[in-house]
Amino acid sequence: MTTHTQTDTPTLADEISWQPLSPILPKHIKGFYCTLAPLDAERHLDDLYHALCEQSNQDGWTYLAYGPFEHKADFGQWLSDVAAGNHPLFYAICDLNGRALGLVAYLAISLEHGSIEIGHVHFGHPMRRSRISTEAIYLMINQAFNLGFRRCEWKCDSMNQASAKSALRFGFQYEGLFRQHRVNRGRNRDTKWFSIIDGEWPVLQKRYLNWLNPKNFNDSGVQIEALNIAND
Repeated sequence: MTTHTQTDTPTLADEISWQPLSPILPKHIKGFYCTLAPLDAERHLDDLYHALCEQSNQDGWTYLAYGPFEHKADFGQWLSDVAAGNHPLFYAICDLNGRALGLVAYLAISLEHGSIEIGHVHFGHPMRRSRISTEAIYLMINQAFNLGFRRCEWKCDSMNQASAKSALRFGFQYEGLFRQHRVNRGRNRDTKWFSIIDGEWPVLQKRYLNWLNPKNFNDSGVQIEALNIAND
């Protein structure tokens, strides 16, 4: 009797219709409460130095790989350097009067695979826990998916509990811990990874828009319905 040995057939994901994306062209992204403006070192220097570098506003640098900047000239040079590139692609977060209150950027941009990260998040005190901070992240996520990206990432130092909490609040799903991922300021950094993928965005987008709707705030600016974005 002949015995046949069955060989396991490798299991593959279904093929998808996908073409690499075009490079991101910097442009202004407008919302109800803020505008994301491509970083202009000369135009945004004064506002950002006041918002991020003056003595009472220096706590936001703790988990970043650069700063704080004691001298305005040094901060201005750093702004010029990062504004001159497009990876990371920096935006100034501006209020409706055009005043820059913080920074955010796209990085880890993979046009081939459709993946992009939101990072270098640095909010000045006036915009923390505000509609502007939430809308700024919404605008970044929304533009990423409008441009055709399949995956939007958020990463943070495992010690940065505020950032990890924000990621969940903004609708990102926790994916895991990259141990000994980086060395930052002479210290080990384990990195928490979070993501939103394109199929999840329509539901999350609706939740964002319901909360951001001006009708959701009374005359004193207090929310009527609480923000409920977290991914189910």
